[in-house]
Amino acid sequence: MPIHHQSTPEDVHDSAEELRTALKDNGITLPSLGVDLPGLAGSYAVPLVALGNCNAVTARKLAEVLRKAAAR
Repeated sequence: MPIHHQSTPEDVHDSAEELRTALKDNGITLPSLGVDLPGLAGSYAVPLVALGNCNAVTARKLAEVLRKAAAR
């Protein structure tokens, strides 16, 4: 999916699902990952993906995966 400067609500939903799938493919689950609903309802110009909270084990796993990807 190409990156756009102006995201629609559909783009944000799709992006959240793409991220959820990519994280899952790397053994990572962010239970709170989703669309930032106040961003959709408010006057903020760009709808946001809310990454949410995770425990320390998940944060370390995410950091490990990102470090490996950056090293490629």
